[in-house]
Amino acid sequence: MAGPAGVRQDVGRYSLRSSLLVPSSAEQAFAVFTGALADWWVREYTWSGPAALAELGIEPRAGGMLYEIGPYGFRSDWGRVLTWDPPRRLVFTWQIGPDRVPVPDPARASEVEVLFLPEGSERTRVEVEHRHFDRHGEAAEGYRQALTAGWHELLARYLASATQP
Repeated sequence: MAGPAGVRQDVGRYSLRSSLLVPSSAEQAFAVFTGALADWWVREYTWSGPAALAELGIEPRAGGMLYEIGPYGFRSDWGRVLTWDPPRRLVFTWQIGPDRVPVPDPARASEVEVLFLPEGSERTRVEVEHRHFDRHGEAAEGYRQALTAGWHELLARYLASATQP
């Protein structure tokens, strides 16, 4: 399914896939996705909210955390980096439940894989798969549907950020 801003989505039973073409090298596309998260992530999609969010980031290594820092320095972890392979691949757990409550057990969390596939020297196909929604239990299908729209908005913003000089 194609949508605005060049983001294509495909929905499976327990996963969703999106892809987009970014007019930059894989190195730059990876750097914007991982190093400039606060520039393109929808701040309303954080626990802190837009006014109180102080920092949003990914610790750049396998075992690193995806996190936000909110009011008074309070830190909330969203997941753990499973694979850090710049500029080709990033895999992390999504340890946020359908009710927006942290999921401490990574075995009960879904997972996000992001591939950066060069298509020439200055174009990169970015493929995102959010999978294993079944790990979120009975609310899995509704959560997958909600995040289908969420990822679409996030990736449209990522594309806009990645195309800035």
